[in-house]
Amino acid sequence: MKIKTVDLTRIFRVGSSEIIAVNKVSLDIEEASFVAIVGPSGSGKSTLLNLVGLNDYPNYGKVLIDNINTTLLSGSQRRKIRLFKMGFIFQTFNLLPTLTALENVELPMALACKPQKEQRENAIKLLEGVGLSAKVHHRPKELSMGEMQRVAIARALANNPELVIADEPTGELDSETAKEIIALLFDTSKSEKRTVIVATHDEKIVDAADVVYVMRDGKLNKKDM
Repeated sequence: MKIKTVDLTRIFRVGSSEIIAVNKVSLDIEEASFVAIVGPSGSGKSTLLNLVGLNDYPNYGKVLIDNINTTLLSGSQRRKIRLFKMGFIFQTFNLLPTLTALENVELPMALACKPQKEQRENAIKLLEGVGLSAKVHHRPKELSMGEMQRVAIARALANNPELVIADEPTGELDSETAKEIIALLFDTSKSEKRTVIVATHDEKIVDAADVVYVMRDGKLNKKDM
């Protein structure tokens, strides 16, 4: 999936004040590239990911996905793109605590109305792929932090997305587990030809990335590699 933004701007109004979280950001992300966005907390990284992931609307500018101007799409069209073409990974995992690892991974496929047998087979395969074949029936509270993030990655890949967006995916993990998660993200980009965009403070992700952008005070600049 190719991503392009043009003068993307997101402004939040707090009382009489305005906060420009994303300030005229223009970027080009090629298909199957592994992209890192770095910058201090509050620089606008998460807001930018929300815009690219169609979870938020810009005040100005546009997001083009495979040359389609998504700002012109209806809410249902945007939801369809998120469900079928995007996968999301969060620092806090966002797993449903009452569901097993298997059921958490099945959920996006259920929302996509895939047959139950297909959901189960694909979920088991995805969990095996992230090294959790022995933990498929465990609930999140029975898993380590690294295992929960692996479930989150498997869930993000459930509908075979063309784009994976990860917001600080190693922020809660120890260094050794973080290395394993980075390897999984890199592998899904290269072996499956997926575009992966990661907002991070982790230098190991920066080292693995094809392209690095630096965000500060809502502005984005490409880092020389």
